[in-house]
Amino acid sequence: QVQLVESGGGLVQAGGSLRLSCAASTRTFSTYTIGWFRQAPGKEREFVAAISRVGGIFGYADSVKGRFTISRDNAKNTVYLQMNSLKPEDTAVYNCAARVSAVPSTARREYNYWGQGTQVTVSS
Repeated sequence: QVQLVESGGGLVQAGGSLRLSCAASTRTFSTYTIGWFRQAPGKEREFVAAISRVGGIFGYADSVKGRFTISRDNAKNTVYLQMNSLKPEDTAVYNCAARVSAVPSTARREYNYWGQGTQVTVSS
C-alpha cells in the first residue's frame, strides 16, 4: 500500500510558477513510476506528466511541454512538478499517482495508487 500526499497548489497569476510536490509513504518508492494528472471542472481527468522509477524516462502532455518539468528525489520519497508560464487553462485539481512498473504511462487505469489532489488556480 502506498499513500501519496500532494502539496504546493495555490492561486497564481497567468505567467507565474508553482512547484507541486508528491510525497509517498513507502520504503519502496523507487520501485514506482509516478504520474501527474489533472481535472478541471466539468472535464475528465487528463494526463500531465510521468516519470520512471529512477527518473530516466519521462513524458508530458502536449499542452504542458516546454512549461512543466517533472523530477523525483528517491531519497526523499518525493516527486515534483515544476510549472512555469502558467495559463488560466491550467486551472485544475492536480493528483499524483503511483504505478508498479518501470515504464511511465499516460493511462489513468494503469496507476494503482492516487493522492487526494491539490488545487491550482491560475487567474488571468
